Amino acid sequence: MEKEQKFYRDTWAEINLDDIAYNVKEALKLLGKNEKLFAVVKANAYGHGDVQVAKTAVEAGAEGLAVAFFDEALSVQKAGLAVPLLVLGASRPDVAGLAAERDISLTVFRLEWLQEAEKLLEDQQVLRVHIKCDTGMGRLGVKTKEELREIEAFIRQSPKLALEGVFTHFATADEVDTEYFEDQYSAFREMVEALEEKPPFVHCANSAASLRFPKARLDAVRFGISMYGLSPSPDIKPLLPFPLKQAFSLHTKIAQVKKLKRGEKISYGATYEAQGEEWIATLPVGYADGWLRRLQGQEVIADGRRVPIVGRICMDQCMIRLPEYMSPGTKVTLIGKQEEEITMDEIAVKMDTINYEVPCMITARVPRVYKKSGKIVEIVNPLI
Repeated sequence: MEKEQKFYRDTWAEINLDDIAYNVKEALKLLGKNEKLFAVVKANAYGHGDVQVAKTAVEAGAEGLAVAFFDEALSVQKAGLAVPLLVLGASRPDVAGLAAERDISLTVFRLEWLQEAEKLLEDQQVLRVHIKCDTGMGRLGVKTKEELREIEAFIRQSPKLALEGVFTHFATADEVDTEYFEDQYSAFREMVEALEEKPPFVHCANSAASLRFPKARLDAVRFGISMYGLSPSPDIKPLLPFPLKQAFSLHTKIAQVKKLKRGEKISYGATYEAQGEEWIATLPVGYADGWLRRLQGQEVIADGRRVPIVGRICMDQCMIRLPEYMSPGTKVTLIGKQEEEITMDEIAVKMDTINYEVPCMITARVPRVYKKSGKIVEIVNPLI
């Protein structure tokens, strides 16, 4: 770490912006001339940092950004990027005026919502909208062509509304079996054909679909999990057209080392007992940082070697068993490379979840250190 820091604890996450740029550029090579890439930076860019990732993605060639909620869109606008910005999830009608003022596109899926939102728009305001179609995900979206046509007709007759796009979301594009994907794709194409006029953006491809199915790229793709270097699922990892680079890593440093005698116990519940003389190190990271209790027994990397977490993980600390004495201040990698490598996928398996959840669970009290060309370019710490 460089001398000038904006945090005072020895736990931090590093985000390699070069890796994010690489993943975006490689995905862009797959797209046709008129196919655009929207970088999905919802959930604070999957825990990586929305403004920093948005800037990097646009510099790498992304022509649009997408988030889940309107509040996230307002946060991303701090990046000052002149590209389309789409809210993929539900918004309240009373944000329509501010969305129009800020040039933020909203997702719509109910006629009643549009009718209420239109009344709240000023005469000179125009709200850009994308209609969401539910073709089998079972979340938001219109399910029938009749609903779709009714909403389209209302938008086209209103001087305060502009139909910018229509889209759907795949439930199984990350699975080897493509039958359900094909059903959803066909259903979406039928719904698009039912429109009176095709809008500028017809989109359906998430990371999995954009990497696997050229026909699904249409006018734009929504590049999310794979922008961060993670495969949409372990099953399709061998099917991906290029190797992804994981951008996120998590590190800490040893705070104390002590030698335990046989029979001495570690942490809450005294669940771990030394089997002989053991070197135990304490790390200043715990479940309040998102390093959850269920990671007990997971290995980390200390001085280039894998070592296990022993005893229950505490709110702010956890303990590891060392093969020999290591001095306080020794760097320990929880996720990432240090001669050995611990991937997000490995942590996800230990937690019985998906890799999407891993960076999202690392809380805001863990500072984010942004690097380009091996150098620190920014440090974000909301606490100070």
